[in-house]
Amino acid sequence: MISSSFYKLAAIVNQQMHLDPLTGDVYIFFNRRATHIKLLQWQQDGFAIYYKRLEKGTFEIPKPGGVQSSLTSTQLMLILQGIQMDKVQYRRRYFRQSADH
Repeated sequence: MISSSFYKLAAIVNQQMHLDPLTGDVYIFFNRRATHIKLLQWQQDGFAIYYKRLEKGTFEIPKPGGVQSSLTSTQLMLILQGIQMDKVQYRRRYFRQSADH
């Protein structure tokens, strides 16, 4: 059942990763062959899952930082689009520091 998938993924986040699945963070899960990806997020009124299965090829699984590493939204989009992250070259940009720094 679809609804059990929500709870199984939330249980993995809570019990194995020791994180709170209700924070609104996006939790990323790959299958062993890296041909399927699921994104789990709490959205104030319930869980949402994004699920993608590739017909050919695999997703790049980020290596640095282990199981609980953080990704930016840009890095996640590169993974979903099949772009190799180690080949990406970011051009120099100005980033204004936030007021609390």
